[in-house]
Amino acid sequence: MAEDKTPGKKPAKKAKARKKLDLDRRDIPKQPVEARVRNFDEVALGYSAETAIEEAKRCLVCKKPKCIGSCPVEIDITGFIECIAQGDFAEGVRILKEKNLLPAICGRVCPQEDQCEGVCALTKKKGEIAIGRLERFLADWEAEQPDIEIPVIPPPTGRRVAVVGGGPAGLTVAGDLIRQGHGVTIFEALHEMGGVLIYGIPEFRLPKRIVKREVDYLEKLGVEMVTDFVVGKTRTIDSMLEEYDAVFIGSGAGLPWFMDIPGENLNGVYSANEYLTRMNLMKGYKFPDSGTPIVKHKKVAVIGGGNVAMDCARTALRLGAESHIIYRRSREELPARLEEIENTEEEGVTFQFLTLPIRYIGNDNGWVEAMECLRMELGEPDQSGRRRPVPIEGSETIIPFDAIICAIGNSPNPLIAKTTPGLEIGRRGNIVTDEETGKTTKDRVWAGGDVATGAATVILAMGAGRKAARSIHEYLGSLPVKS
Repeated sequence: MAEDKTPGKKPAKKAKARKKLDLDRRDIPKQPVEARVRNFDEVALGYSAETAIEEAKRCLVCKKPKCIGSCPVEIDITGFIECIAQGDFAEGVRILKEKNLLPAICGRVCPQEDQCEGVCALTKKKGEIAIGRLERFLADWEAEQPDIEIPVIPPPTGRRVAVVGGGPAGLTVAGDLIRQGHGVTIFEALHEMGGVLIYGIPEFRLPKRIVKREVDYLEKLGVEMVTDFVVGKTRTIDSMLEEYDAVFIGSGAGLPWFMDIPGENLNGVYSANEYLTRMNLMKGYKFPDSGTPIVKHKKVAVIGGGNVAMDCARTALRLGAESHIIYRRSREELPARLEEIENTEEEGVTFQFLTLPIRYIGNDNGWVEAMECLRMELGEPDQSGRRRPVPIEGSETIIPFDAIICAIGNSPNPLIAKTTPGLEIGRRGNIVTDEETGKTTKDRVWAGGDVATGAATVILAMGAGRKAARSIHEYLGSLPVKS
């Protein structure tokens, strides 16, 4: 039909071609269940370049992307995804590492479903972009290249910062400050850098070589690293302030919680911290090739429902035990990531829901041999928004177990609090900080991560580290210039 050219009449607007929505989120290949339950190799195998490009092309590249605003470390998510879609992986890495120096770690263990992926525009159609998997792809692609790009570091400012703790918060602070030209030294209590990334997360979920790779990158940037150094014992915060312009405390939450029920002092009753540290950092799963023996248990109960509980149960399974998760609520209330719950179920761990331990029973040799439990039912929601578990009267049962792992939470170790006057401490032993800056009540001292919030996620610790680094840099910039 001919175009209407009547004077004064605007021509009709041409319809804008709309991108057809691709709601088919690409699956990540995994080890077969029958193979992975017999090894400690990584379960998820990662995207190929072809799959990553296909997945990236699904992104709508929103003008006002909510995913960026929900990222605790402020990554330009649509920017690096667009680069993947165009096949420009090197530029994607550059964009990613502007904000995150631990992308291979975050791509594996961050709860993206509750953050960036959870607000993706495609969630309305249940087709959100696999942001975490694409982040992992770029990080792994970079590791395969012959040369890793090192950013230009500004001239030294002459200012020095001590970072206490080599976990995700401390590593983030170090990376951000070294790129501003400040001198940074990390002091780590254990014999390897990484904190919970090394001792707390199993090899099959986060391989140690990945953590070491990210740590090595920070060393190449110029971060000095000191291990086997217990701040509060080897040296106090006050003495460090005599040498350094600022101190950041990111010492984590290494004090495990127990249920305070009879029998907790029996042999075979572990905290999740002890169990996972023996397995991960001390390589107990390699005994006798490693020097750390671990008892070969037959039937293991893991108390709790978070990611740490899933890690313990899956570790016990790989060591040949019949593995059980004991949780006082139902499956719907489990706080662990859905992906971790599904992996745990696939591998054959038994879930015993609505079950509360009330006593551990030992044999004549002092080893645990059973657990007495109460059955529960769900009542009204509590402060967490989850329905409160209520005991069913007369429902006591005794279940045989030869090992029990308590994975119900952690608090910060009190050593730094006890040896640092002027540091305000909260009810659960956490260091009180300003939420936006990480400043503590002690002059020139910042803190962040689990030591301030209690046990939380890797990415939230990194987000706290970023805020603290920004505040520390601002403070250092206000000082007289050193000649």
